[in-house]
Order: sequence, then C-alpha cells, then structure tokens
Amino acid sequence: MTLAATAAHAALAAHPAPSGFLSPTGVEIAFLLVGIATLGAAVVTVTTKQLVHAALWLVVALGGLAVEYLLLTAEFIAWVQVLIYVGSVVVLLLFGLMLTRAPIGRSPDADSGNRWAALGVAVTAAGALVWVVVDAFRTTWIDLDGPAQGSTEATGSFLFRHWVLPFEALSVLLLAALVGAIVLSRKRGKEQS
Repeated sequence: MTLAATAAHAALAAHPAPSGFLSPTGVEIAFLLVGIATLGAAVVTVTTKQLVHAALWLVVALGGLAVEYLLLTAEFIAWVQVLIYVGSVVVLLLFGLMLTRAPIGRSPDADSGNRWAALGVAVTAAGALVWVVVDAFRTTWIDLDGPAQGSTEATGSFLFRHWVLPFEALSVLLLAALVGAIVLSRKRGKEQS
C-alpha cells in the first residue's frame, strides 16, 4: 500500500460516515420492527371480538412500547411501563372482566356498526396528535449536558413538579373502576339468588 492510500484509509477509519436516513443503524431498524409489531398488536386489540383476547393483545402492545423505551435508552420509563401498565392496568382489566362475569368467548356485543365512523375519528385524532407534537417540539433541543432524559432523576423531577395531579387522578379513576366492578358483580349475585 502506498503512503497516500494508508493515510486515506486511516482518515476514513477515524471519521466514519455519519449514519443518515439511507443508512439506518441496527437500533433504528429494531425500533421500526418493534413499532410495526406494536401497531399490529394495537390493531388486533381493538378489532378482536373476544374481550380476554383483547386484554392479552393489549399486554403485547404495552410490552412493545416498553421495548421502544429501552431502545431509546429510557430504562426507567420502560420498567415503569412494564410494572404499571402491563402489570397493574391489564391485571385490573382482567380482574374487572372476571368480576363482572363478562363473556369469555366470542361476544357479538363487542362489535358495532360504526366501524367507518370510528376509523374516521381515529385517523383524525392521530393526525391532530402528530400535528400538535410536531408543532410543540419543532424547535426544542435536548440538553445533553444535563442528566439523561430517561433517567430516574429527570423523570421523577418532571413527574412530581408538573404531573402530580393527573397522576393521582388516574389512580383514583382506576380505584373507581375496581369498586364499580365489585358493585356490579354483587348486584348480579343478588339478582341470581
């Protein structure tokens, strides 16, 4: 090898080409594949006619979101997603289904004739959400010198500074749903006696 070729090879090794849109990294490919699987699980969740299957597909969709958080290096948020949503909310949903004696098999009541209207509302809501997020964060830059954005310190500080009231309201809502399921199951028990 000549001296010029060696220098050129060393320069390329020292400064690799930046990855762009046409050369995705392995993490970006994994993010896309997990996102597609999560979207598929979410679609099956809302289209299945069996309530228990819908709850189990919801576990897959929420688990996919946890994997997406892991790929974004937000480990704390990923584990909160697993513990709270996959662990608690879905168990609460299944518990509510069991307490209210909802049909386990295919349920013709789970379908509605308003599929096209629901699809239109869903597409409109998704478009509005994307527009609001893009508009809100168009000029936002992430401070890489501070604590990591997905770290426990940053998340806890942000959560307890700005989102305490909605967080507590959600816990009261989940408690009300559980109490409502218990009340409904007791009424049906008395009617059958």
